Amino acid sequence: MPARNRLAFTMLCLSLFLIPALQLVRELSRRSDIWWTPQTMLVPLAQSADRVEIYVGGTPLATLLERGQVRVGGETGSAVLAADQVGLRFNNWDRVRAERIPRLLLYAAGCGITGVLALMVATGRLAYRGETAP
Repeated sequence: MPARNRLAFTMLCLSLFLIPALQLVRELSRRSDIWWTPQTMLVPLAQSADRVEIYVGGTPLATLLERGQVRVGGETGSAVLAADQVGLRFNNWDRVRAERIPRLLLYAAGCGITGVLALMVATGRLAYRGETAP
């Protein structure tokens, strides 16, 4: 393969390498502290039972709220806390991390394949040798 063609194909392989490599770097450099439930979308205590249970003194918080045994003190005195006044925020980083594993593996495979292809073209291992007469 002529040197000019080898250089062109090597540059093409390297540019194709950059596509998954940049995506891989972008995924791995993302902040991991942004996956909390937004403050405006707090999950009510009744709807969060499948993900979390809160106990106070060995008794579930929902039971204490139903009985009116939880009070909140303020500047004007104290008031009984109702169940609809309790909201929870969740950190969804574990779910996001599990969802992005297949994508990261795909990007890594793309980097590996195009890197090997670029290396083979640059060293002349994929050069056309022509047919030989028997």
